[in-house]
Amino acid sequence: MNGLIFEDQSFTPGQMLHIEAKYLHNYPIVYILYNEKKRPAAYIGQTVQASRRLKNHLEDKRRTGLNRSILIGHEQFNQSATYNIESNLINFFIADNQYQLQNVSQTRMRVMHDYYEKKRYNEEIFPAIWEKLRAENIVSDTIENLKNKDIYKLSPYKELSAQQLEIKNEILEFCRKYANQDGHHVIAIEGDAGTGKSVLLSSLFNTIQDLAKDPGSDLAGTDNYLLVNHTEMLKTYKSIANSLPNLKKKNLMKPTPFINQKEKTGDKADIVLIDEAHLLLTKEDAYNNFRHDNQLDEIIKRSRIAIVIFDPNQVLKIKSYWDGSLLDEVTSRYHATTKKLSEQMRMEANQDTLQWIQQFVRKKIMPLPKRDPHFEFELFDDPEQFKAAIEEKNEEKGLSRIVSTFDYLHKKDGNTYYVDKDGLNMPWNQTQDSITWAENPDSIREVGSIYTVQGFDLNYVGVVLGPSISYDEERDELVIDPSHYKDTGAFVSRSDLSPEKNQEIKEEIILNSINVLMKRGIHGLYLYATDPTLQKRLQQLKGDNNHE
Repeated sequence: MNGLIFEDQSFTPGQMLHIEAKYLHNYPIVYILYNEKKRPAAYIGQTVQASRRLKNHLEDKRRTGLNRSILIGHEQFNQSATYNIESNLINFFIADNQYQLQNVSQTRMRVMHDYYEKKRYNEEIFPAIWEKLRAENIVSDTIENLKNKDIYKLSPYKELSAQQLEIKNEILEFCRKYANQDGHHVIAIEGDAGTGKSVLLSSLFNTIQDLAKDPGSDLAGTDNYLLVNHTEMLKTYKSIANSLPNLKKKNLMKPTPFINQKEKTGDKADIVLIDEAHLLLTKEDAYNNFRHDNQLDEIIKRSRIAIVIFDPNQVLKIKSYWDGSLLDEVTSRYHATTKKLSEQMRMEANQDTLQWIQQFVRKKIMPLPKRDPHFEFELFDDPEQFKAAIEEKNEEKGLSRIVSTFDYLHKKDGNTYYVDKDGLNMPWNQTQDSITWAENPDSIREVGSIYTVQGFDLNYVGVVLGPSISYDEERDELVIDPSHYKDTGAFVSRSDLSPEKNQEIKEEIILNSINVLMKRGIHGLYLYATDPTLQKRLQQLKGDNNHE
């Protein structure tokens, strides 16, 4: 057990006032208070004064239902380590999804930082703690499985970078300042795919909801919502809500139901957070019961404060077409400010690899970057080798999937439709109500569309570039042919835009989809182009010495 001290006992005054083990008394420790009810509850904490802190918990009415305690100590624990272990336990308990946690957000927020032997605590001591908890049937799943779950990756208790934490604090101050003022106040957070926008939003919404339940807070009693126009992301947020005390599913909605609900009641929300705001409609859509011109504008009108997560390079439909000028046009009607996230938080790729991808989605083909020891970037011309490579990574690391541009017929009519029938010959994804597509183990035998993976992480992603992406040998650049793109709903033209602009947006949408798909992988990106001319050019690059 790597020197761990692990005591599981009753949570009663008699037990708590007599802590005898040397490294549990006046040393930094981590503790878990819990019960064993059908839907059990738990509280996770850390302290350097165990007797005093646990006595306080015994006197706290919120802990009345907790009757068991686990005290975890180690002769080499320091407070940086116990803070880290506490956060890890909360994140993994949320992912394990068995307990209703009583933890609320900390007033003093912790920034991601290093400390002496942090790697050892993360890779040796914490796994030993978790396995002991599994052996005692306190928790169920393995660390490896839980790390691949979206609710772990979007946990509100994930450590934030210095940039994320700075923006979170600025937004909280913005909310405190304007929550009780008239008018409409907007703060936009812009960032490329993988810059940690949704993690920040998850942390922010949990803190806001905790403050809304705190009688002493400036945000006490506020009516707040998190909106996302993305079915798969909404599933994840609702799963997180199962484990935390102040997150309620009724406050997690899609935009149109929120707008229609507030329109019907005449009520105004206090604070509304909008994830993936680039998916909001920018024109009327009667089919989806949206009868106005712009969803963002209607949300702002129905809220005192709107917090907007936005990336114009992830727009995927003409009816949701956004660019920076349109966002400015909408927000300029209100009191608005903008913050930017710039650090790549998902992909472990170096700058040369990231730059190659950036140029590719601008239709420019650059020499391949040199091999990156932390990120695998591979090009394939054989579909079977491509498929086998992803399957191998899925066996090795888990959560590795094949995705494709929307260049193949895909309908929700119960029939099976195939991607690249003469080559890869794999079926499109089948959606399920209960879990996200990539977390279904059977999805390794399917190909995911842009709508199944936008906003999510994979360990390795294999991207099929379909026939809409070709290559011009004379200009040495990509050629985009929208006539091959089968997402007909994405290309419904708008009468308020010129034919030329509608056509221009179609190309942007295909490039945006490539951008999103290529930035899903944490550890690697595998590319397979079906167009012969593009495939030939990519294989020429592969043959160069630059990728050695």
